[in-house]
Amino acid sequence: MTRLILASGSQIRRKILENAKIPFAVKTSGVDEDAIKQAWTGTDPTELALLLAEAKAGAVSAESDQLVLGADQVLGLDGEMFDKAKSAGEARDRLLHLRGKTHTLHCGLAAVRAGEVIWRHRQESHLKVRDFSDDYLDHYLKAAGDVLTASVGAYAYEELGAQLFDAVDGDYYAILGLPLLPVLDLLRQEGVLER
Repeated sequence: MTRLILASGSQIRRKILENAKIPFAVKTSGVDEDAIKQAWTGTDPTELALLLAEAKAGAVSAESDQLVLGADQVLGLDGEMFDKAKSAGEARDRLLHLRGKTHTLHCGLAAVRAGEVIWRHRQESHLKVRDFSDDYLDHYLKAAGDVLTASVGAYAYEELGAQLFDAVDGDYYAILGLPLLPVLDLLRQEGVLER
């Protein structure tokens, strides 16, 4: 049976696959994401997320003949794109910038086998951050811990971060960084799961 390799160190992506009882292994790619972002000349954040997903999956696929899944996510707001915050201070600034506004999470997935991209998926989610108080922000920053630098929005939507939002238009799993239903369909087509 074909085995899936997840080309991502993301704990939440791993948890999504584990909860769905999907057999898989994890191998991080070692791809220099910053170099790819700096060399990229496009303007569509979803295309950047796809490019990063393909690069990760392709790097891992070079060492395996199994199906490799890469994923990435880019946060976009008012024509600007954001990476993960590098510190709690940067996370605070990010959340203040998002406060009261609607941003978009651009998710890109790519599956690679034997060095060839065989599947791509793009998905967008729109999230409206509520106009939270400074006191709430201080509470959130203290309680959130490592979440602040683990996601592009400095929140874990599946946990305490849900309290930051007024409205969400998008798939729950896509917001977490791995749209599950399209992945399940791919895995059935590729023989990783029973049809």
